[in-house]
Amino acid sequence: MSNCVCGAKKEEKKIQVNVNDVRKLLKKYEEKKGVLVHALQDVQKEFGFLPEEALKVIAEVMDLSLAHVYGVASFYAHFYFTPRGKNIIKVCTGTACHVRGSKVILEGLEEELGIKAGETTDDFEFTLETVSCVGCCALAPVVVVNEEVSREKNSKKIIAILKNKKEENDE
Repeated sequence: MSNCVCGAKKEEKKIQVNVNDVRKLLKKYEEKKGVLVHALQDVQKEFGFLPEEALKVIAEVMDLSLAHVYGVASFYAHFYFTPRGKNIIKVCTGTACHVRGSKVILEGLEEELGIKAGETTDDFEFTLETVSCVGCCALAPVVVVNEEVSREKNSKKIIAILKNKKEENDE
């Protein structure tokens, strides 16, 4: 259990990590120098985030301290230490998007998904994030779904599109 920023206790989402899988993944980096970021990228690609157990294995295999590995991983914004959803929804909250209604879209997505920005649904299907600017101000308000800019501005339709894609992939 950890404390939420609101002060309430929140159940942590736990994903099992097989350290042998991490060791196999890192085999190509044994006895090589200057490859820590590549190893972190490979582990994150495999698990969707950097589990603590995997960071310990990386430190051991690369003969580095855990503090060093964590220090490098935490320096870069694209590394994550908590599990993320299969679908990443980013709502731009930059000036142009804010003025043109991104807050309404964000609130709609929060209501549809039952989570707040920065959180992941319990089934790990969706992660909702805010970003300062995605560089598409002419299209404001902008929502990026799985690295693709969405033209959809209705939060219910965004979720419906993602759920339809999931059903198509499951068939």
